[in-house]
Amino acid sequence: METGINFDRLQILYMAASAAEREANTAMHRGITAMLSGLLTAALLPVVPVSGSANCQAIGYGQGKAVDSENRPQDAVAFDAQYGKYDAYATTPDRSRIILTFDQGYENGYTAEILDTLQEKHVTAVFFITGDYAKKETELVNRMIAEGHMLGNHGMKHASLPTLTPSEAKSEIMELHDYVLETYDYEMQYFRCPCGEYSESALETIQDCGYCTLFWSDAYVDWNPDDQPDPAASLERLEEHAHGGEILLLHGVSSTNAAILGDLIDALRADGYTL
Repeated sequence: METGINFDRLQILYMAASAAEREANTAMHRGITAMLSGLLTAALLPVVPVSGSANCQAIGYGQGKAVDSENRPQDAVAFDAQYGKYDAYATTPDRSRIILTFDQGYENGYTAEILDTLQEKHVTAVFFITGDYAKKETELVNRMIAEGHMLGNHGMKHASLPTLTPSEAKSEIMELHDYVLETYDYEMQYFRCPCGEYSESALETIQDCGYCTLFWSDAYVDWNPDDQPDPAASLERLEEHAHGGEILLLHGVSSTNAAILGDLIDALRADGYTL
């Protein structure tokens, strides 16, 4: 069923897939108007209440385990159908691409290696940074920008938006937005909810701030530096869960991700996906 969802805000994600495209993408970062459309299955998203009530209820996001005929998590597809009106997405309508995203809450020594691999493989990614990261890791953030990657807003203090008042939530978003704009001359467009928690009210606030919210359609337990998953098993798992239109969440603190990223990119391309 045609949803009528406007996917203009996602266009830059598709156009940032190769080194040849990067120069053009830099000029388009602050606005692109090409119209895209997609077919989504209309469904209600199963949610896990955390606290609160009505539109302010905090919901813990998860892509779920059940998949459709295209190997897409059904809950991620349902999220798009339910919350696309707020420019909030967990997948993209481009079935040929997989988008790599990295959450950068703090630096653990692996981001330079990740950037080296992305540069070698001619892949553009989205790095969601916090205020602490933006302030402490200026060299890495400048490198992300210089090498054509996109910066995403992960909150000034990494605070769960549903726990804040609308005014506080706006400050959590815009304080980092303004800091990055003033410090790096870069205007962010994409927001990822800290702690994976959202509410309908929070999504509306994010949209009112001029942002598109990006969740993910695949992620795995990679965020604990003291308990890293086996590289071979992780590579196999990520390839098995791959699907067109995927937004893949990886954490930059992971030694496993740094070790397998090149092989993962090669495997996904061999399976026919564009990154």
